[in-house]
Amino acid sequence: MSIDRARHADRALPADRAAHADRAAHATEEYRPHRVAVLALDGLLPFELGIPHRVFGRPRDALGRPLYEVFTCSVRPPGPVETDADFAVQVPHGPEALARADTVIVPASYELGPVFEEGRLTEELAAALALIRPGTRLASICTGVYVLAAAGYLDGRRATTHWAEADHFQRLFPRIEVDADVLFIDDGDVLTSAGVAAGIDLCLHMVRRDFGTAVANDVARRMVVPPHRDGGQAQYIERPVPDPQLATTTGARAWALARLHEPIQLRDLAEQEAMSVRTFTRRFREEVGVSPGQWLSRQRIERARQLLESTDLSMDQVARTSGFGTAQSMRQHMQQALGVTPTAYRRTFRALAVDA
Repeated sequence: MSIDRARHADRALPADRAAHADRAAHATEEYRPHRVAVLALDGLLPFELGIPHRVFGRPRDALGRPLYEVFTCSVRPPGPVETDADFAVQVPHGPEALARADTVIVPASYELGPVFEEGRLTEELAAALALIRPGTRLASICTGVYVLAAAGYLDGRRATTHWAEADHFQRLFPRIEVDADVLFIDDGDVLTSAGVAAGIDLCLHMVRRDFGTAVANDVARRMVVPPHRDGGQAQYIERPVPDPQLATTTGARAWALARLHEPIQLRDLAEQEAMSVRTFTRRFREEVGVSPGQWLSRQRIERARQLLESTDLSMDQVARTSGFGTAQSMRQHMQQALGVTPTAYRRTFRALAVDA
């Protein structure tokens, strides 16, 4: 149940009302949460181990039932797993739990041994990963990507990891296209993220992909984190701490968010901060990590997604309200950014709401 489902929805006829009602009537007996297995390896970082549990443990359907079942497993029988802190964690499941997962997440570890040093799985880890069913979604946080790479899941794909490890990772796995300038990469059935907080962005992205913007935003609100940082946002920008006396672009961004339905030019944004276009563009990229145009387009796509999920506005109305002007323009932007059309997106997430 995700945007992937929407990618093919344009080619299908809309479900008739009877079938729609039938799905709702049988929702209870068909209920099964999406199962997320978190693989705990020796030397793991406790913060990153907790991210999937915090993000996926929150979402509920309309009846209050969990949308996800999250469980932690080890490559060994249940028992303690050492962390990089001064305590161990008691892991309740062995590797057999991987066989029933719909998504497997590998958090970072500082003790990957031959995986990190040689790009080679240990026999124990290889045996555990072999239990994962074909078609299972895989994800990594920070250096957890080394495990996916050593297992061959990333050959010929784009991937990211913490910027500090990117060069080493690329040398060790030359068949992978490493992009160290992004927070996370969604390559369909395999997703990778940069370090620490980027793991939160990745998990929120998966919730958004599975159940829509409203559900993901609710999780983010309860966690008191930004609801959406695009995967393409820069993970690290080397610059000195800015002088607090210098003007920022915060006011211009707030001004634009209140006027997404209006035409907004770069000079309009610069004028809000009394800067030249050149200075504003440079300052904006330093603070946000992308150009003003890229940021504005992403905000409009997010606004369109929210309206498609939560309102009955026509496509033309959604396009005007989110600032795309025409339905055709909105279609082109969403197709490029998400791989789905507005019609398919709405149909998918309306169906998810009924199924819930």
